[in-house]
Amino acid sequence: MRVALFITCFNDTLFPGTGRAVVSVLERLGHTVEFPQDQTCCGQMHVNTGYRADAVPLIARFARAFGEYDAVVTPSASCAGLVREHHPALAEQYSPPELRRQVAELAPRVHEFTEFLTDVLGVTDVGARFPHRVTYHPTCHSLRGLRLGDRPQRLLRAVEGLDLVELPAADSCCGFGGTFAVKNAATSGAMLLDKVDAVLETGADVLCTVDNSCLMHIGGGLSRQAAPVRTMHLAEILATTEGGRP
Repeated sequence: MRVALFITCFNDTLFPGTGRAVVSVLERLGHTVEFPQDQTCCGQMHVNTGYRADAVPLIARFARAFGEYDAVVTPSASCAGLVREHHPALAEQYSPPELRRQVAELAPRVHEFTEFLTDVLGVTDVGARFPHRVTYHPTCHSLRGLRLGDRPQRLLRAVEGLDLVELPAADSCCGFGGTFAVKNAATSGAMLLDKVDAVLETGADVLCTVDNSCLMHIGGGLSRQAAPVRTMHLAEILATTEGGRP
């Protein structure tokens, strides 16, 4: 199986360690991961702000960059959801037949990292060790868009030494929502305070998610309260082995 990493522009710019963690886990499981250099933004910013037609050149570029791969893996539920749900619809509306065909064939091969591990590879124990108290926030795109269900929790429960504690009101949005946090700052901030209170209630050492965008938002709230809680993408936890190293 030819596997490609779709890092996403957000992770590539701000959280490159998450991409390295994904590669580390997949290589540990015996797979070779390629990184297409032509990849760029999936177009989520354009779609979320109403510039749908302007996303089409990015959709075409995505199809060119990843079209030859058997599987495309990304550590972002929001971007995976955008590609799977919106790329085909936008291509159907704005693109010529050839691009519509390419997008329709590629979209089902794009997987969020945890669903690739559990559904495609059939793996829950990836050989990780992380002896810490961890709580998991299911981001809106992972919960309501991709409907990941308990896939992330199954992977976390299989990690040696990890104590997984439930997050109160876990299905509540953290308030980020991309441009929502900018356009509705007061509402976003109030939602964030509720989420931070819930995280602190768990007594966890680490908060993890499958979307670094939400993790950045919640992490900022925790930092402003000087809370003793680290934030980590789930892939980084799964990449950790004996001695605390990937």
